[in-house]
Formats: sequence, structure tokens, C-alpha cells
Amino acid sequence: MSNSLAIATVTQALALLIESNIGPETDIAVKVVTRRPPADPPVEPTVNVFLYQVAPNPSMRHHDLPTRASDGTLLKRPAAPLDLHYLISAYGEEAELVGQRLLGSVVRTLHEIPVLPRDVIERAAERPHLAGSDLALSPQRVRFTPTVMDIDETSKLWGMLHQTPYTLSVAYQATLVLIEGRELPAPGVPVHERTVRALPFGAPGAPEPPGAGEDPPAEPQPPEGAATAAEESPQRRVPARKPAGRRARSSRTSPRSTGPDSGKG
Repeated sequence: MSNSLAIATVTQALALLIESNIGPETDIAVKVVTRRPPADPPVEPTVNVFLYQVAPNPSMRHHDLPTRASDGTLLKRPAAPLDLHYLISAYGEEAELVGQRLLGSVVRTLHEIPVLPRDVIERAAERPHLAGSDLALSPQRVRFTPTVMDIDETSKLWGMLHQTPYTLSVAYQATLVLIEGRELPAPGVPVHERTVRALPFGAPGAPEPPGAGEDPPAEPQPPEGAATAAEESPQRRVPARKPAGRRARSSRTSPRSTGPDSGKG
């Protein structure tokens, strides 16, 4: 959380971070400025840091709602979550590719140090126009991530800069900057008395157990006049089948005929 100077403090701290990490590949004097790209490109090596958009953070914009009670009393200090969008351009001698060399240093720095260091924020807050900034005390850290812009988006962005020639640049997003309100919430009423009781179910004054006093669910009854299939169909007795093994055994053990013709052959 921080006050209203957080946006300007992030911009100044970003410029200081880039300025202190230009070398050692670039052995020339480089000036880092925080302004919109100039209409007349400078001749000396220059890195231009331009904040072109401030937008609410989509994932945190409703995080602190509601902040007031029904009677209007402030319950929670409101905070506005913001994302800062920067356009970083580089200028210099085209024959020596100074602009490309400077942009390479910018990309390396923000990839190596994506989170804004606290000591850099403190150095930025030492400027007279940023006196009173408390961004360094905020537990929320500011992180820089590159923004991918196609040709159409780049053309629209530079088209808004009237009479400003295009130059090689990169875009970055700073997340998350929280700006707090000035009004302090009213302190809560202190607890005057604490009453804690432990009573078993059934004791006087004890709550009823879950489900007590409720009628048990009635069993479902079949519809009137409906008969089961066993009642409607007559019962038929099925004769038991004699096992095949038993029939064969009885046929082998049956007595032979003793008639008068049994010994004729």
C-alpha cells in the first residue's frame, strides 16, 4: 500500500534502475529521461521512459469491496490496484547502432532484475518532487514484464503521439501498484464481556441436536389398485425333472424278465 505518489515514484525508480545498469557493454555517456518521445530525436545517446497508460488491475480491482457499512461507516481502507504501461525508446547514432545497443541493455536489466529493488525506490523518493512517497514501505512489490505488441498496436500507439517519428522501442508493464485512500477506518468497539458455555444436548438451555423433533420419513406405499405380477398370474407347479444319472442307474439295475421265453436263444 502507498499514497498517491506511487505512480511517479515507480517511473523515477525505473529510470534510475536503467541508468545504473547501462554498462559495462556500453562505454558511452547515456542520459535517461522520463518524458514522452520527442518530436526531434536527440543526437546524444538517450533512453526515454514514457508512461503511456495507467489501467486498473483486472484481478484485484474488486478485491477490497465493500469498504463501508450500510450506515456509511468506513470498514476498510480502500486501495486502487493499478497496472502501469511503459514505452521505452532509445536514441543515438544510427551508424554505430547506439539505439539498439541501449535497448539491449534495457532488456537485459529488466529481465535480470524484474522486481523493483527497495533501495532504488528509496533513491527515487529522495527527489524533491517525490518527498513524502512511501512506496518503499509497501509490502507489495512492483514487477516488470514485457508486453507483446503487434504492428497494428504499435502503429496506433505511435499514431497518438502527434508529429513524433517512430523509433525502436520496447513496451513493459509494471504490476502491481496499490494506492490507498486517506481516510482511516473507525476502530471497532472493544469486547466488554466474553461468555462461553459448554452444555450437553438435552440440558436446559442447550440447543437441540440436528434433526431433533422431526418426523421420520414415511415409507413409500404402492399406488392403490396396483397388483404385483405374482398376484395377477396363477402359480403353476413345474414337475421336478429326474436327474439323468439317476435314470441311467435305475435302468441298469432293473430286474431282467423271468418269463418262459427268456432262456430261448
